[in-house]
Amino acid sequence: MKKNLLSMYALACGTAILSCSCMIAPSPPMSPPPSTSLPPPRPNPISLQLPEVIYAVPGVEINVYFDNIVLVPNPDAYVFDVTCAKGRNDAKRWRFLPKPEDVGEFKWKVSVYGLTGLVAQAETKIVVAKPDAGKGRKLSVLIVGDSLTNAGVYPARVFELMSGDDNPAITMVGSNGPGYKPQPGGVAHEGWGGWAWKTFISKTKPHPKENPTPPNIPSRFLVVDDEGKGTIDLQNYFKLYNNGNPPDIVTFQLGVNDVFGANDDNLEARIDDILASADVLIAAFRQAAPYAIIGVGLVTPGAASQDAFGANYACGQTRWQYKKNQHRLNQAMLQKFGQSADPLLSLIPTHVNLDCENNFPKTTEPVNVGNEAQITRLSNGVHPAPAGYRQIGDTFYAWMKAQLGR
Repeated sequence: MKKNLLSMYALACGTAILSCSCMIAPSPPMSPPPSTSLPPPRPNPISLQLPEVIYAVPGVEINVYFDNIVLVPNPDAYVFDVTCAKGRNDAKRWRFLPKPEDVGEFKWKVSVYGLTGLVAQAETKIVVAKPDAGKGRKLSVLIVGDSLTNAGVYPARVFELMSGDDNPAITMVGSNGPGYKPQPGGVAHEGWGGWAWKTFISKTKPHPKENPTPPNIPSRFLVVDDEGKGTIDLQNYFKLYNNGNPPDIVTFQLGVNDVFGANDDNLEARIDDILASADVLIAAFRQAAPYAIIGVGLVTPGAASQDAFGANYACGQTRWQYKKNQHRLNQAMLQKFGQSADPLLSLIPTHVNLDCENNFPKTTEPVNVGNEAQITRLSNGVHPAPAGYRQIGDTFYAWMKAQLGR
């Protein structure tokens, strides 16, 4: 009976009977009391990501807007501490207006703090190009993109900045420009609203919907046969728009349309498809223009408020979903193109130098139907205001000057 009672007691207490001698195994040592110190930060829980290089040039302001380098719903809940010998650390950005004596490379580091302490850290470098890089050369430049390029403001900003005395003489290449026409000796590009990486390698005929606007055209990079099959023929494109010569500089600013409608379930598959299309188009340009400097722009973020997405897309898309899509695609592009074996191909960090709070379109309207007090809200989800487009142009220009300075 005594043995049975001990057995029952052991089972009830979760201990084991070691032998018939009824010896009970000693209990394991008690765990120490929970520590009152804060746990170490998880590895990059806010998905902090930086490009390998941020380009600058004397006389043109460059910024890193903190919301554009992390994936969090509310960046105001964090403190961003920048370590750099140059520039100024503000609440929402690091800003820098280089002078000629700033030409060179500088380390740049950001530490992000939350209520629990250090959350994440990342480093990059600032490259300030020589103000006269490329001076005296004659260069042709092809800018490829979507509606951000089609708006024409950032290509015009590049042309404006390149027109200075310390710059090369550039010819802009493309079938599009102001009023859907390239300007001889002025602004030209190959940017079309609604287009994606895949569009440029697959669009052989107008969209099935009747649409008289100029973007309703086949890709200029394709030659379409009588059966409607398209083949990439960049030599033909160069013959039509650049006197048969390959451009010296080619840039791509794509990705907004590619990834806009993705969701958490199909995002990775969508990104695989995007990068596969990018591979085809970039490889075609490398083959047709073996000595061209090629720049791939990272995908720009959207406006800083859901109000802008509501104004454009009603309940069709949220700012947070687009931010997740855009941030993840940029992460994939950093991994892919940041390790490119092509020495003449590099990334353009267009996403860091864009003020999504102040440089997107706004509208003033009543607070609501019952309150006539006026309030100003952001009103466009992914298309910047002119000041934002000019920031994109500044980034392109700084990148170009850095490449020419190499």
